[in-house]
Amino acid sequence: MNEERVEWVSRDRIRIVGRAEQIVVGKAINHWPLVGDFVTLDETEERVEEVVSRRNVLRRADPGQGDQELAANVDVLLLVCGADRPIKAGRIAREAALAWECGAEPIVVITKSDLAADISGLMTTVVQQNPGIDVIATTTSDSTTAEMLLDVIGDRTAVLIGESGAGKSSLTNALAGRDVAAVDGVREGDQKGRHTTTARSLLAIGDGGTIIDTPGIRAVGLPSGVDVDELMFADIVALEGGCKFRDCRHLDEPGCNVRTAAEAGALPAQRLDLWHELRREAESAQRRANVHEQRRYERSFSRIVDEAQRIKRGDQPR
Repeated sequence: MNEERVEWVSRDRIRIVGRAEQIVVGKAINHWPLVGDFVTLDETEERVEEVVSRRNVLRRADPGQGDQELAANVDVLLLVCGADRPIKAGRIAREAALAWECGAEPIVVITKSDLAADISGLMTTVVQQNPGIDVIATTTSDSTTAEMLLDVIGDRTAVLIGESGAGKSSLTNALAGRDVAAVDGVREGDQKGRHTTTARSLLAIGDGGTIIDTPGIRAVGLPSGVDVDELMFADIVALEGGCKFRDCRHLDEPGCNVRTAAEAGALPAQRLDLWHELRREAESAQRRANVHEQRRYERSFSRIVDEAQRIKRGDQPR
């Protein structure tokens, strides 16, 4: 049975690559399809029969509760940042964590590089703040930068992620070599975008590659189960071996090698601050994911308190 690639998803229908019509998704399907999924159709080719086993799923913390699945079978995550606004190390770190968590390669793409007063200095800063992540500067007026990105993507699937107005739609058009995504300006006061992309969609580019453009994301939250140490802070992990205590949290413990390195300037203080921030966020995400376990713990703790109070009062066992 042929496998078809999902190009676009709505509430109860999908569109697959190479077909104009929308296809119904049955209620008994094994997974709800995501953009980037491969699916099989029934004999009439009018209904999705099954979602093929996924290589990975790109996900983030849902602003409401739990995790939100963004796309499937992702190889590269392009972290799109506009040079016309401050580039935040924390946002890049979170987006890179989403990539590494699903096994994709994160690449920072600085758009509108012609608007930066010192693009070389800006790129150097981003590289220093995000060790191990490649950084590419682009401008829509220079076709060579799009060609460079096409070479980097190759025949892989890349997802564009970034805040509204960062230039994802312009970058999509540059990679496609034609206008396939609506482009709008930004507000003059705060450089915020106007959400020209309203849904995720997959597009073929170059020689066998694909990109998935996504709506602007205001906040990037870590999903549950992310190991920020392993994924993002190899420099801090390397220093932890010199800490006096194995469970050192690098706060006020004596003999903390990590904090000593930060105070001496061997480790940027911003890296340690970011480590603390993302560790707290990851732990919070895990607690939200284990909400049922948390509720069981709270009920159990409440019973222990009630029993202690009963014993203190001298009440007879129930």
